[in-house]
Amino acid sequence: MKTLTFLRPLLGLAALCAALWAVPAAAQTLRWASQGDPQTMDPHSQNESMTNMMNGQVYERLVRRDRQLNIVPGLATEWQQVGPLLWRFKLRPGVKFHDGSAFGADDVVYSVQRAQAPTSQIANYANGVGRPVKVDDLTVEFHLDKVNPIFLQHLDALWMMSKSWSEKHGVTRPLDFKNKEESHASLNANGTGPYLLVSRQPGIRTTYRRNPAWWDRHEGNVQEIVFTPIANDATRLAALVSGEIDFVLDPAPRDVPRLRATPGVKVIDGPENRIVFIGMDQHRDELLHGSVKDRNPFKDVRVRRALYHAVDIETMRTRLMNGQSHPTGGLTPSPLGSYNDADIEKRLPYDVALARRLMAEAGYANGFEVTLDCPNNRYVNDEEICIALAGMWAQIGVRVRVNAMPRATYFPKLEKYDTSMYMLGWGGAVTDAETTLTPVMRNPGDKGVGFYNYGRSRNDKFDELAAASSVEADPAKREQLVKAALREFKEQVHVLPLHRQVIPWAARANVDVVHRADNWFEVQWVNVRPR
Repeated sequence: MKTLTFLRPLLGLAALCAALWAVPAAAQTLRWASQGDPQTMDPHSQNESMTNMMNGQVYERLVRRDRQLNIVPGLATEWQQVGPLLWRFKLRPGVKFHDGSAFGADDVVYSVQRAQAPTSQIANYANGVGRPVKVDDLTVEFHLDKVNPIFLQHLDALWMMSKSWSEKHGVTRPLDFKNKEESHASLNANGTGPYLLVSRQPGIRTTYRRNPAWWDRHEGNVQEIVFTPIANDATRLAALVSGEIDFVLDPAPRDVPRLRATPGVKVIDGPENRIVFIGMDQHRDELLHGSVKDRNPFKDVRVRRALYHAVDIETMRTRLMNGQSHPTGGLTPSPLGSYNDADIEKRLPYDVALARRLMAEAGYANGFEVTLDCPNNRYVNDEEICIALAGMWAQIGVRVRVNAMPRATYFPKLEKYDTSMYMLGWGGAVTDAETTLTPVMRNPGDKGVGFYNYGRSRNDKFDELAAASSVEADPAKREQLVKAALREFKEQVHVLPLHRQVIPWAARANVDVVHRADNWFEVQWVNVRPR
């Protein structure tokens, strides 16, 4: 593994710098980079953090998060739960979309219904808020058919679009990204937010400018945003150190100590609400990408348990992640999701001898071959983690071929269930277990239930507990249901939990940013001071 040498000329850096400086210099221009690129400008098509964060500079929700992740007013000024199945919202008057049209109740009803469409990756959240009904131009009600104990958390995932703009440009349903559909919303956007999309060049550059007609007050001073995806870690950080870019969302963990000691650069870090785990196909009778014929080893809990016991998580934490991870046996993005239950958070021990015995008991003493699909530009050290796991599992005879690819290729592959073993990270602003239990763990169903259960595991006992917790209004009863569901899922080892990421950001010394636990980079909070 190569380490970064800041003063060494890097292949491609000159071309990168030329591209960055093609944009006229300005004191309040923010040039930043990440290893990946947003997938689409359609805010309902893909539920992926980088895509959501970029679209979140343009689009807004009825509610939003403050710096401590509390839910506060957004496009709605106030709300009231009128009854167990009825919520009423007052909309902010005078709000304009970027094309100058007025925002109102028709746009809210349209946006929620659009987000409920089958091609939407946030359908589970949109269906959770029930049926939107216009009362008047600035009042909307949500009629639920069942209790939703985290209604506001679900609402916080729903971006508001212009009904008239969508109709004009033929984008009244979210584009089908997994089948490579493109639409006007792929490269264009029209929100109400603090920045306007100026130019979208996938894989090259995305630019924004400040919205002078935004209804709120900008806390930062950034007038222009220039985002450049830079896949190579060394190139990305060399551009930061040289001053060609101002901010990096994802410096490599191995380079963080040297960055802390680099003049003119600072590191801002903290734990992220995100669990990284390995999923396995537990649906097919024979793996698509494996050597075993006429049976599926991942259907045997002993094999799944053996793989878990063979993971040397402490070596991964210290050597690969440079201490920038929190190993866990938990299944939720934050330990708060399991109510800080120590048993749920506890990992199975690293025990290769036990793992070998379990493999033999299951009839796989000689192991088997399987392909592990993995992104190479989504999570911290994602490809490197998959390679390390392959080495660990070789000790118990499981011969793993790591198939790493960019996120734009990776996630559509998973959506088609074209995988036998895969890496997934799940998290964000919500710490409640519901937004993991229902979309990621439950038996695949309709209305977004089990949409991200790409291994298609099926556990009816767990599913009943999780479903009951989704509609339980009593907090004490709900806590017991959530814990019971998580214990059952964990006992059956439907996924192999690894760790929660620690997210370091890196910036030039003159750039002030706010680090949030959901790894959300809010540009309207950024101040760029003169160098």
